[in-house]
Order: sequence, then C-alpha cells, then structure tokens
Amino acid sequence: MKSLMPGAETDYTDADFQRVRGIAFEEAGISLPDSKKTLVYSRLSRRLRELGYGSFQSYLDFVKTSAGKPEMEKLICALTTNVTSFFREKKHFEHLEAEVLPRLARTARSGGRVRLWSAACSTGPEPWSMAMSVMSVIPDAASHDVRLLATDINSEVVAQAASGTYPPSETDGISAENRKKFMEPCGDGNLRFTGPICQLPAFRVLNLNAEWPIKGTFSAIFCRNVVIYFDDETREKLWRRLADRLEPGGFLYVGHSERVATTTQCRLEQVAPTIYRKDS
Repeated sequence: MKSLMPGAETDYTDADFQRVRGIAFEEAGISLPDSKKTLVYSRLSRRLRELGYGSFQSYLDFVKTSAGKPEMEKLICALTTNVTSFFREKKHFEHLEAEVLPRLARTARSGGRVRLWSAACSTGPEPWSMAMSVMSVIPDAASHDVRLLATDINSEVVAQAASGTYPPSETDGISAENRKKFMEPCGDGNLRFTGPICQLPAFRVLNLNAEWPIKGTFSAIFCRNVVIYFDDETREKLWRRLADRLEPGGFLYVGHSERVATTTQCRLEQVAPTIYRKDS
C-alpha cells in the first residue's frame, strides 16, 4: 500500500507504520495500536519535512544508525504527549503534604535519608511542584539529606526541566505566595526557580523500560500518565519495578486514568483512587 494518508506529501506505507510500531516498543515500551496510524503520520511527517527526508523508509533507516540516535529521541518524544502543569492532580500534592512529608521531616531532621522520584518529569512542572511541597513542609530541607530525582526518556525536556525556567503563562498553577518565595524574574520575561529549592532536584535522562542505575529506595514515587502508552505486560512489569524501589510504607502516585491491577504482587495497598502504599 503506497500511501495511508489521503493527499500525503511523504510516502507512508503499512510497512512503515509496522516498523515505527516495532521501534517504539523496542526503544521505549510504547504500544501503538492500529488506530494510531494517522497520529504516527501526523507527528512524524513534520520531522521528515524538517530534516528533508522524502520517505519514511529513509528516515527510519537513519534513526537506527549511531548518527541518528539524537533523532531517535525526537521520534519517541513525537509519539507521546508532554502535557503537564504545576500541581496537576492537586489531590496528590495535598496527600503528600498532609500524610507523607510530616513523617519525612522527622526522618530528615534526625539525620535520616529522604528520597522522592518524579519518574516521568517531562518539562519539569511535576518535580518542581514536588519540591515546593517539600519546602512548604520542610523549609530547611536543603540543609538535610533530602533529594528529589526527576527523570524522563527525552534529553531535551530533561534539560528544559533542569533549567527551572518557565513563561508566566505556564505558572498559573503556582500560588502567588510560592512564586514570590521560590521564583525570580529573568531578563527575558520568564520566571526561574531560585534559592535553596534548587538544591533538591537532580534531573537525569532515563528510559523506564531499560536498566535503572538506581540503588536506593524512595519514600514517594510519582509515575503519572506514562503507562497509558504501554501494553498490559509492560505496564505491570513497570509497576512491579517501581514498587521494588519504594521503601516500606512509601507511596506510589499514578495518573487519573491509571490503576495498578497487580497490587498483591507489588505489595501495594490502594489508599485512594490513584494513590498506593507499600506494605510496611
């Protein structure tokens, strides 16, 4: 079949879609059903035009080479949606501040280690929101062993998140008090996180479906709106791996349309529709 898309300017065949499907699953565990054929064309044809490729075949040949590795990241990013905002799904942050952080404050101030993880940080609103929650409950967190790991598969969004810089239009979810407390204006009209809060997060590139160079455990893990891209087997494997990285009594926060089906195997108890606690 020559062209799946009516009026398509770029050659796109059934074989091309199957190849993209295989690459997405192999590289990132992303499962693309047949219904995503049009989306794949829409998202990737832009990349082809920008790079000057006349066919999907030649583009896909390129991304599989060592020189095409940076473009492979862009391909994977194009197939997912980086929709994020500060304090998105606010109940998670309310629970973190009321039920989790007071205990962790005692741990930190007695010399203990406190770790949190934003497992799919995108451009950063989630981990910076977590950091603001930490600072609201533990104002001296930066002077204790309190750290927040923020990871994503895409190096470009990780770099953007690490900059801590956002246009005012993207900071609506941050209260005026927190903007004043934790951010400063930049010369280009943006706002940037500043002060002790910047000592909390560490931003790293990480593929959740590859090996993790992570040794310790976490008191809280946010992994939200990620597994919607995975098939059942990949999804449940990830839940088990995340649960293994939770300390006893630690909490896993998932997206509003997600659930952990294998709670028993993961030693997790559901305490709210999208909040799970690991057995002590």
